[in-house]
This record gives sequence, C-alpha cells and structure tokens, in this order.
Amino acid sequence: MSPRPFQRRARTSPSLKASRLRPRDILRVGAVGLRTRPTRALLSALGIAIGIAAMISVVGISASSRADLDRELAALGTNLLTVSPGQSIFGEDASLPAAAEAMIERIGPVRSTSAVGAVGGASVYRSDRIPAAQTNGLGTYAARLDLPETVSAELRSGVWLNAATERYPAVVLGDAAARRLGISRAGPEVEILVGGQRFVVVGILAPVALAENLDSAAIMGWPVAERLFGFDGHPTTVYTRSAESQVEAVRAVLGPTANPEAPNEVDVSRPSDALSAQRAAGAAFTGLLLGLGAVALLVGGVGVANTMVISVLERRGEIGLRRSLGATRGQVRTQFLAESLLLSALGGIGGVLLGIVVTTGYAYYQHWPTTVPGWATAGGVAATVLIGGVAGLYPAIRAARLSPTEALAAP
Repeated sequence: MSPRPFQRRARTSPSLKASRLRPRDILRVGAVGLRTRPTRALLSALGIAIGIAAMISVVGISASSRADLDRELAALGTNLLTVSPGQSIFGEDASLPAAAEAMIERIGPVRSTSAVGAVGGASVYRSDRIPAAQTNGLGTYAARLDLPETVSAELRSGVWLNAATERYPAVVLGDAAARRLGISRAGPEVEILVGGQRFVVVGILAPVALAENLDSAAIMGWPVAERLFGFDGHPTTVYTRSAESQVEAVRAVLGPTANPEAPNEVDVSRPSDALSAQRAAGAAFTGLLLGLGAVALLVGGVGVANTMVISVLERRGEIGLRRSLGATRGQVRTQFLAESLLLSALGGIGGVLLGIVVTTGYAYYQHWPTTVPGWATAGGVAATVLIGGVAGLYPAIRAARLSPTEALAAP
C-alpha cells in the first residue's frame, strides 16, 4: 500500500477585529484635552457662553416685557376706542358736535361712553407767585363723572369728582401734573390756580396707561367749566368701550355716528394699536440685539477653532504615540472632534444658565413675569454644538492626517 501523501490541515484562525471606541471611551478621550489645559478650555468656553447668554437674555427680556404688556392689556381691556376731531378738507382743525357722545351711546354693542373736553384759556399754576410763562405744559379738561370706569383710571390720592363737586371749583390732577406742581396728596387744604380761579385738589390719579393725555392734566367737572371758563361743551376726546367681538364693527361706524355731516373729519383710534406699535419697535430692537449675539457666537466659534488648532500642534507627540499603538485616523479624528463638541457644549450650557439668571434678575427688577422661551434655550445649546462641530472639524481632520513617524519626530 502506497503511503498517503502528507496533507497539512489548514488552521482557521479567528479574524482580527478592528478596535472601536465606545461612546463612553469617546467622551473620556475627548475630555483629556480639557482636563490637561483647563485655563485655555475655560476661556474658549467663556467666549461661546457670552454669545449664548446674550441671545438668551435678549429673547428672555423681550418675552418677559411682552408678557407684562399682555397682562396689562388683559387687565385694562382691549375694547377701548377713542374718537377725536381730525382736520377738514381745507386742513383746518375740526371739532366734534356737542351731541357726539350721546349719539355714540346709541350704538348697540357700545357698553360705556365718556368724554373730556379741552378748556381753553385756563392755565394751571401752583400759586399766584408763579410767572405766567411757567405753565409746566399742563392741560385743562372738563370731564364726565364716569370717566375713570371707562378708561380704567385709578386714584392715587383723594377721590374722583361727584355730582356735587363737578359744579364747584374742584379739580383732579393727573399723575405727572401733580408731580410738576409739587403736590403729593389731595385734600381740602390743597389749592391751585386754574385760569386765575382757586380750585381745591380733591384727587390725584395714578398713571393712566390707555389715556396718557390725562397724566399731565387738571380735570374739572363739565358744569363748572361751562360756568367759569365759557366751555362750549364740545368734547375733544370720546372714550367708548364695546363688546370684544364687536370692536371692529363699532370702529367702522364711529366716525359717521359721531359726526354724520362730516365723518371724514373724525379720527378713530385704539390705544392698544399704539401699544402694538411699541411692541413692534421692541421686536425690531430684539432683532438687532440677536444680530449682536450672533456676532458674539461667531467670535466664540473662532476661539474654539483656534484652541483646537493649537491643541493639535502641541499634541503631535500624543497623536503619533496613539497612531503607533494602533489608533486609526478615524479614532484620532473622533477624539479631537469630541473634544471640540464638549468644549462648545459646556460653553452653551453655561451661556443658557447665565442668560436665564440675567433675564430673571432684570424681570424681577422691572416687576415683570419671568419668561424664557423653551425654543431659545434649546436653540442656544444646539447652536453651540453646531459651532463646535464646524469649528473643530478642520483641526480634527488635520490631526488625523498626521503620520505616526511625522508626529513622533515633531519636537
């Protein structure tokens, strides 16, 4: 029997698997550069944090201001409309009919109506020792008794006019008028001069948000204005409140109702429209500051990129050693990219917290409700992560391209 030829059995060795970094290992190696260079990492994160804090505080303060405005409008009501005389087709100042207030009251959805009329030739002075030229810019108005309820006015001191005091020399001062005259409280012993006549100050109004012209005015009763100063009874401003759902419908008919003969000579406005314009101006200001915050973010991103590039140059020996021990280019790239992301995330979280603190402090100082939109905080952190990724991408690729021999030979 011929011997069988020798046959070598091939041994199957298990294939070598390339090592892979687990997420926990990525975080650990990414934090190496932050731990070894804490000062540089802190300064870079601070640049990001300032930009994020600027964005969060701007958005938060604006949102808190709007929340306070909405709360104020909800308390005062947004159904107040004002009717005032405009101009004729010849450009002359028009006037409202004396019966305008009564005609407006006949509109179905109208719930309440009140009016004031400017009293000419009745300058206001603290005493007869004041020079005639020093009028302090105060106006004089005759008013209906139901004016406070219609315009949501409150008294800071004293009482409002009543059926008795509206016929006698009694006056209620607006908040600014009282301060300019140096009067802090109302009382029967407090007197001022109105058109050369002595008037007792029976009340002082708190600031009226929806009728700011009353803040710098001396307000007297309709009958005494007609008797002492020849007031013609024509209102200069009619305030009206209507059902919320019918405000626009009432607004459309107020002009023809107040002055049927010349509806084009009537101006109808809504105080909340002025507040809306103020809010729009605040939104434009917010956009400007958001642009500044974006610039700060860009500066922070440049700082992160600069930090990571310098880190690559300083750690070439470490990179060469890791490559010599088997680290792949992808693992080196992942390490430096993770370090950049961690640096930016720390700056973003710190900036969000700082922005919330600034917003809370300012809102507390202004007595506003603190409001920080959730999208702003989430967007702030997301922006920092995006900036960290973009800023750290080039240094990470540069570190991965270093060959082991080149990195180890570097001084």
